[in-house]
Amino acid sequence: MSDLKSKPRREFRNVDFQLITTKYRLPFAGKVSILHRVSGALLFLSLPLLITLFAYSVNPFGFRALTEGYLGFFVKFLLLVVLWGFMHHLCAGIRYLILDLHIGMDKVTAQKSAKIVLGVSLALTLVFAIKLFGVI
Repeated sequence: MSDLKSKPRREFRNVDFQLITTKYRLPFAGKVSILHRVSGALLFLSLPLLITLFAYSVNPFGFRALTEGYLGFFVKFLLLVVLWGFMHHLCAGIRYLILDLHIGMDKVTAQKSAKIVLGVSLALTLVFAIKLFGVI
């Protein structure tokens, strides 16, 4: 019997390790996926804040305190951040539902749909920001 040894296989990695930093370009679809998870966590963690703000807004004195002065701007900014989280999570969720139907699975279409998701979510957030801060 012959004693055959197989050669060790070479490893190919996408990560180029340098002394200080790691160079790795995440694809745009990967960035949108990470933002989808971040926006979901943001929505979940902001629920107590939103419930508290709703409880204050039901009371006329609490509503006045929330809408006046610096606190009013701070509350609007927090609502805008939560609104971005909702818009991005909604748009990316629709993208993932379409991907689950095996539509747009190739690399080019997936990259385009990821860019569309980011663009639409930012555009919707901008529209709501203009309405929220009373520019129009």
